[in-house]
Amino acid sequence: MPLDHYVTLGRSGLRVSPFALGAMTFGDDPGSAGCDVEESEKILAAYLDRGGNFVDTANFYSNGHSEKILGDYFAARPGLRSHTVVASKFFGNMHPGDPNGGGAGRGAIIAQLHESLRRLQTDYLDLYWLHNWDRNTPVDETMRTLDDLVRAGKIRYIGFSNTPAWVIAQAQTMALLRGWTPLIALQVEYSLLARTVEGEIAPLALDQGLALTPWSPLKNGFLSGKYRRGAEVTDSARTSYVGGPSEEDYRVIDTLAEVADSVGAPSAAVALAWLRARPGTVVPIVGARRVGHLESNLAGLDVTLAPEQIKILDEVSAPTLGYPAAVNGETRAMLQFAGTTVDGEPSIVYPPLLQSSVRY
Repeated sequence: MPLDHYVTLGRSGLRVSPFALGAMTFGDDPGSAGCDVEESEKILAAYLDRGGNFVDTANFYSNGHSEKILGDYFAARPGLRSHTVVASKFFGNMHPGDPNGGGAGRGAIIAQLHESLRRLQTDYLDLYWLHNWDRNTPVDETMRTLDDLVRAGKIRYIGFSNTPAWVIAQAQTMALLRGWTPLIALQVEYSLLARTVEGEIAPLALDQGLALTPWSPLKNGFLSGKYRRGAEVTDSARTSYVGGPSEEDYRVIDTLAEVADSVGAPSAAVALAWLRARPGTVVPIVGARRVGHLESNLAGLDVTLAPEQIKILDEVSAPTLGYPAAVNGETRAMLQFAGTTVDGEPSIVYPPLLQSSVRY
């Protein structure tokens, strides 16, 4: 599948590439783990030249330099910005000592958007994300402010990132009932090594028609193929502060490598293909510090996994989900369906019913 075989992002009219380009690595400022301006522009050009149209950044990335790199690139190429879906995020406080410099309050959102638009040298954002849940601000204040900005033409669509399912549900219901702009997508951590999103957020997204845009789809590079037992990895900017894979991680990594060998594709490509095969609309965000990294990731568009291969990866990476996910699974079917099959889902009879014929 080429990058110009677009998908609709959630319940909206916004068409985006099947992979988004993450710009968190743009900018090699002190404290960041990114690449310089020249390499950033090469990565962006490679993505756009292949038909990609969805670029994701945030005000906080490289202390604003990521947005500035994007803004300079588009400013030097008149007309390109209007054909590119540019997404950024608010929440990160870039003003030490100012408690109102970040978060999701009305004044903070407006001020952060103003600064992002200035750095990006544009008068609107196609998609504006809440970067993290602001538990100190009522969600109705956040949603009303975002709706005002949509009506003012400053932003066109909105989404949430790193937010509990109950907060997302509250915000979405409020928007729909009050005639405000609803969410169209959720940006979440999701990969073969990070599947707890399947407990509540992914089912909520599927039910509400929200797209998922996974960040860190290769889990800090652990699923890239360069991590093997006993091998030293030196080409990783994140391992130094997140640590290496655990023994449990290596079981997934080893199985992924076996599946990748069987289909003749890199591990990274198979890991991304597995994500694309999840229910609903899933648009992984691929990042890169070198053009070669991007090319390796984009190979995931050319991989289609067979059902048995997906099953192998599903089983080895099965997450331990918190309550009530467990009792909403097999236990629910056993109690509800009493040994019948409903909508293709089989069940067994609740054991005590097999031991007694008494019905009260």
